[in-house]
Amino acid sequence: MATTLPVPIEFSLPEGWRSVDPDEIGTPEAAFVALHPASGGGGFTPNVTITGELREADVPLSVVAEESVERLRLGAREVKVGRTSEGGTAENPVHTQAVRLEVTLSGQQQYLVQYQVFMGFGDVAGTARRAVLQTVLTSRLDQFPQVIDDFQKFIETIRPEQGGTAPGGVS
Repeated sequence: MATTLPVPIEFSLPEGWRSVDPDEIGTPEAAFVALHPASGGGGFTPNVTITGELREADVPLSVVAEESVERLRLGAREVKVGRTSEGGTAENPVHTQAVRLEVTLSGQQQYLVQYQVFMGFGDVAGTARRAVLQTVLTSRLDQFPQVIDDFQKFIETIRPEQGGTAPGGVS
């Protein structure tokens, strides 16, 4: 069963992307999945996933990002982290990283690239926790130029839902 996010969010999906039920495509750990069918082919369709969790506020997003890479290493032949960056504010930090991985898909080795964005949402209730969302674009290397601009536009639209409060007061 698809998971829920620790903070309600709203966003706008760019034209050409289609949301799908995470359970139907075997990603029950995701709260949201979108595919870009027009860029599919070669056994892989570019996709965007959103997952989230509550973390202690003193855990840097770079640590959460490293944990994500370690999970990828469990199922990939090779994982390499490229460019990383930090941004946002102290209350709402953002960490991005590019990751290249070699995986076996339908019996064939393929190189995929992920552009991972980790967003921290400060806790308005004053507890020592914050919601951390991980939004990831995954595509083959040759598909990446076709979908990265859409992904960046998508990221810019993500914000806490107006009036929404998550468990622990995170909003």
